[in-house]
Amino acid sequence: QVQLMESGGGLVQPGGSLRLSCVASETTWSSIPMAWYRQAPGKQRELVASRRSGPDPRYSDSVMGRFIIWRDNAKKMVTLEMNNLKPEDTGVYYCKYDNSWGQGIQVTVGS
Repeated sequence: QVQLMESGGGLVQPGGSLRLSCVASETTWSSIPMAWYRQAPGKQRELVASRRSGPDPRYSDSVMGRFIIWRDNAKKMVTLEMNNLKPEDTGVYYCKYDNSWGQGIQVTVGS
């Protein structure tokens, strides 16, 4: 099973930006989406963004226009650029590829 390692979380003020990265331990196939999910306290895990190789990423309505996802198959990496962060973006963010999940990384938006 592919191992996924996330990095880049932390604490940021509202309106700030963070970049999350996820690196896979093995080759990633462009036809299989790489995705970011998040889970806020007391809530279910939800899809934030996903991408196959190509021009059509998917975003949840809550992050559309603020987050950007891109992937680099040569580097076995998917990146989530998060801008204009809001307190409701707080949660544990998980990278997913095929049936594999990363361990999660905390993102906290607050003063």
